[in-house]
Amino acid sequence: MTLVRLPTLKGPACSAYTGSEKLKKLESRAYNEKTGQQALRLMEDIFIPEISFQLHLDSNLYTESGRIKAKATLLGLLGRIKLCLSKKPLPSPTDRKKFDHDFAISTSFHGVHNIVRNQSKIRKVIWLVVVLSSVSLVVWQIYSRLVNYFSWPTTTSVEVQYVEKIEFPAVTFCNLNRFQTDAVTKFGFIFFLWNIVSKVLHLQEISANSTGFKEAIDFLESQQNFNITEFVKKNGFYLNNSTLLACDFFGKSCSSQDFAHVFTEYGNCFTFNHGENIKARRKVTVSGRGLSLLFNVNQEEFTDDPTLGFVDAGIIFVIHSPKKVPQFDGLGLSSPVGMRARVTIRQVKTVHQEYPWGECNPVIKLKNFGTYSTSGCLKECKAGHIEKQCGCLPFLLPGNGIECDLQKFYNCVSPTLDHIQVNGLCTMGTHNSSCPVPCEETEYPATVSYSTFPSRKALKHLSKKLNRSQKYIRDNLVNIEINYSDLNYKITQQQKAVSVPELLADVGGQLGLFCGASMITVIEIIEYIFTNFYWICILFLLKIPGMTPGTHPTQNHLGNKNNIEEC
Repeated sequence: MTLVRLPTLKGPACSAYTGSEKLKKLESRAYNEKTGQQALRLMEDIFIPEISFQLHLDSNLYTESGRIKAKATLLGLLGRIKLCLSKKPLPSPTDRKKFDHDFAISTSFHGVHNIVRNQSKIRKVIWLVVVLSSVSLVVWQIYSRLVNYFSWPTTTSVEVQYVEKIEFPAVTFCNLNRFQTDAVTKFGFIFFLWNIVSKVLHLQEISANSTGFKEAIDFLESQQNFNITEFVKKNGFYLNNSTLLACDFFGKSCSSQDFAHVFTEYGNCFTFNHGENIKARRKVTVSGRGLSLLFNVNQEEFTDDPTLGFVDAGIIFVIHSPKKVPQFDGLGLSSPVGMRARVTIRQVKTVHQEYPWGECNPVIKLKNFGTYSTSGCLKECKAGHIEKQCGCLPFLLPGNGIECDLQKFYNCVSPTLDHIQVNGLCTMGTHNSSCPVPCEETEYPATVSYSTFPSRKALKHLSKKLNRSQKYIRDNLVNIEINYSDLNYKITQQQKAVSVPELLADVGGQLGLFCGASMITVIEIIEYIFTNFYWICILFLLKIPGMTPGTHPTQNHLGNKNNIEEC
């Protein structure tokens, strides 16, 4: 007789019986069998299906373990769900039909109960057509309202506010002849150098054939410590009693001390009512009066290069908010010599909506400016790219970095600006650009009229008063007056055409008009659909193959335990 040693069983099913008296009896009985195959077959018949499954798992451990574990997990999960659901009574087909009927006659959705209660088939059909038509119209109306809402429409409102006092804007003045004649005589290449420096504000092409190119390159190589900032400030246009002959603001005299110096593409410029000068920020209480200035451009002392397009003589100025930096490119107004410019302004406040209704981005904040503006944002954007590429910062741009010398301006800053322009690294306008439009901005549209200044009689008076010839006065004096047309300001506000409450009210109105439905009706329909969906899920799970009551895992387990007891 062959002695058969049963294989050691592993797994959770077998471990429950290891070492027990029942297992010893089974081994003894198997020992008395004629062959080892009969003993193995006997063990498979006695033990529960989990032990047989474990034996099969051990023989195919490295090939099918993952698939078997997943199947066992799924069956176990479905079994638990089925066991839970089987404890809850399912409604009979009659109960489900009654539930549908009760919903139809009790719902607040108008017209449905007429389909159910009417005995006449013709009336049923008529009411069915009416209900379906109403539902179709409601769906179409709601769809059109949603499409309109998600197109983010806006409206623009214009409102005029009258006030007793209105804040006067800032005004920046520059001489069209940027540099002193003596400095240009000694450094003829200063125009080329300044074009390189001011390129950060006003993008322009710098050619090797430009005036003073060779002299400028030689000068840069020999004078690396040359400070262009101090040179322009000292040898550019200045404002004192000789260049500002008269200043009057609302009947009170003012002087050059009321102006703040600022660098622009025109060199030295001076701003009246600057944002940092709190004392100068005054308010106007009467329309028709404001700021009156008399400039002496002194063409003999200040000059410029006509080959670069500077062929005029006079004053160029820009009117802007005291909180913003001046921007001359496309916005400057000019007054020639021998003329009087009367500028009438009005204040316009514009409010833009944020994306997706508008193009503004309220999240963007500027590091070096208290108020966001597109021009200030562009300066900070250029400053960031230049400081990253060149390791320095142009003095015309905001920031606290190391100031770029002229060599860096020519060799690094200028090519970097071209790279920014070509690749669109600093863009403006839309919400996803580097510098979107501000959410709120204040502008000062102006109307300018000119007249000859001074008249013949006034010419004699000024010639005697200033001790200058009449020709000198005609060739050098500029008179500028800036005042409000009226004590009011206009608010142009971009608004949402449809808000969320308006959308809900519109949808509710359509539901009530065509179906007599309300929010309660919508909840009733959701409850009805959810209940039916719940019943369908229960029926589907109970009909899964292998999950019928005859193959319930608990019953199999109990049956196998009885077999073990018999053994």
